[in-house]
Amino acid sequence: MSLLTPLISQRADPCIYRHTDGYYYFTASVPAYDLIELRRATRIADLATAEPVAVWHKPDSGPCSELIWAPEIHFNQGAWYIYFAAAPSRDIKDNLFQHRMYVLCCQDENPLSGSWHFLGQLDSGMDSFCLDATTFTHQGTLYYVWAQKALDIPGNSNLYIARMDTPDKIASAPVLLSKPELEWETRGFSVNEGPAVIVRNGRVFLSYSASATNENYCMGLLWADEQADLLNAASWHKASEPVFSSCYEHGVYGPGHNSFTIAEDGSTDLLVYHARTYTEIVGDPLWDPNRHTYVKAIRWDSKGMPLFGKPSED
Repeated sequence: MSLLTPLISQRADPCIYRHTDGYYYFTASVPAYDLIELRRATRIADLATAEPVAVWHKPDSGPCSELIWAPEIHFNQGAWYIYFAAAPSRDIKDNLFQHRMYVLCCQDENPLSGSWHFLGQLDSGMDSFCLDATTFTHQGTLYYVWAQKALDIPGNSNLYIARMDTPDKIASAPVLLSKPELEWETRGFSVNEGPAVIVRNGRVFLSYSASATNENYCMGLLWADEQADLLNAASWHKASEPVFSSCYEHGVYGPGHNSFTIAEDGSTDLLVYHARTYTEIVGDPLWDPNRHTYVKAIRWDSKGMPLFGKPSED
């Protein structure tokens, strides 16, 4: 499969999760932002033709009735969970949408055919624009990482981490990990969002996306020692330059909002991300449907750091 050809067209904020049942599970934002769909396959390439199943539709009114963004599927503590963001309307207030974070749960073995239950809002303890939640378990502790606006910090969103005792509730105070402060994080909009976590080579790596969702969109990287206190902001280091950005030479633009998975061989780490193939966007980039899902291999250098390369390269 050519890296210049998307795996799945018109699916932004992609999440691929490989479960112990041998299936890869895929979800992403759909262009209409009105539902959450899942698909699965035993090979990543087959996700392209797998039948999508709509497991949740937005209600007609209420706090989560508009702009269903960035669903992620995780298997936590014996059940399936989908974390997503939604807003009560499409209105912009104080220069931001009004998203909050929500969670669905499925206790059945197959989440495509099982029953999904809406558990409600996942409260971060801060009442402001928030989105892009992910979870990971490290050394027996379940963590929640997300993006949120802080009223006392300029910009659209920062990255936070907290501990979870159960998969639908935060059990510790939010810890600020990163805010948009570097030039490449503040192009168009000042944004840190779309966190994803991979643990390798004695470190916990946390990728994220920055800047406006056009060709300026790119990925940054945080990391901490795997034995460190992940709830201590001082444990984390931040790359001074983006680790993944637009490839103007081959026409792949605005790569980001990634997740991580592993190839069928059980050893090759994969980067799952979205990107566009043009820069001439009419109107707000959020309403342009052509952010496509791509997958590429990650390599590791001699010091154990990830090498993401370019979105147009193997």
